[in-house]
Amino acid sequence: MTAADPNGALIVAVILFSLGALGVLVRRNLLFMLMSTEIMLNAACLAFIAAGSRWHMADGQVMFMMVVAFAAAESAVGLAIILRMHAAGRSTLDADTGNRLGG
Repeated sequence: MTAADPNGALIVAVILFSLGALGVLVRRNLLFMLMSTEIMLNAACLAFIAAGSRWHMADGQVMFMMVVAFAAAESAVGLAIILRMHAAGRSTLDADTGNRLGG
C-alpha cells in the first residue's frame, strides 16, 4: 500500500466498522457496547486518514483529532452511566436495565 493508494486501509476500516457494529447489535453488556462504539470510531478515523493521504491533504488528520476528542467525551459519559448503574445496586450491566435509572 502506497500513500496514494488507500484501498488496503479502507478495507481494514470497513472490517473494523463492521465488527464494531456487530458488537453493538449482538452484545447487551454496556461495557462491550461502549468498546464496540470505540472500534467503530477508530474505523472512521482510519478512513479519514486514508482519504487524507490519498489526496495529500491534512483534512483527514484534522478530522482524526475531532473524532478522538468526541470519542474521549463519549467514553467519559458512557463510563459515568456505567458507574451510576453500579452505584445504584445493579448486579448486571445489561443495556435493558438502563431504563430503570431514575432521576
